[in-house]
Amino acid sequence: MAIDQLLLFIAAGLLLNLTPGPDVLYIVSQALRHGLRAGLVAALGITGGCFVHIFAAAVGVSALMLASATAFTVLKWLGAAYLVYVGVRMVFSRAPAAQGLDATAAAEKHLASRQELKSIFMRGFWTNALNPKVALFFLAFLPQFIAPTVEHKPLAFLLLGLLFNFDAVWVNLGWACAAVWLARKAGGLQARMHWLDRVAGTLFIVFGLKLAFTDNPAS
Repeated sequence: MAIDQLLLFIAAGLLLNLTPGPDVLYIVSQALRHGLRAGLVAALGITGGCFVHIFAAAVGVSALMLASATAFTVLKWLGAAYLVYVGVRMVFSRAPAAQGLDATAAAEKHLASRQELKSIFMRGFWTNALNPKVALFFLAFLPQFIAPTVEHKPLAFLLLGLLFNFDAVWVNLGWACAAVWLARKAGGLQARMHWLDRVAGTLFIVFGLKLAFTDNPAS
């Protein structure tokens, strides 16, 4: 790939990752509710889920899904159901507990926070991994930057996908930092998180329903 094409690929990837969607919404909502560390972990979870689509595109699974209505439908409904599930959990989540804990309670809270971080990571991972639109995006986007004469196309898919994800992780981490900065500037935002959770949860449900009614591009 020529240097100008490489720069175009990086620029296009950054712009695409800046576009708000379920991934960005998840990162921002976790950062606003639980703080910077949770937002960063959510961003890493989203990035981890993206690796699934990169390797799938490299070995041809995405192409199979594009050609098979059954495979697309199964993954579509799994992804839609998961987004709705996450949205419902956020809608019915409880308001943050009051602060001011003694030493024992603080230690228990720390342990719980570590468990919650693992849960935040895995929810981010599955939010991305179960979205067939991400898989089809890689299948449509990456070939535009692979010359027809390239001998090892799966390797080219893999390398470009890894580069795309490398750029994406910094954008995702930036979303988490921006959300925490906004929360600090707004003041008192933490006390209103139960309302923000309900808004974010509703949007997740909308994303899930939108995905459920998405047609296979090959049909």
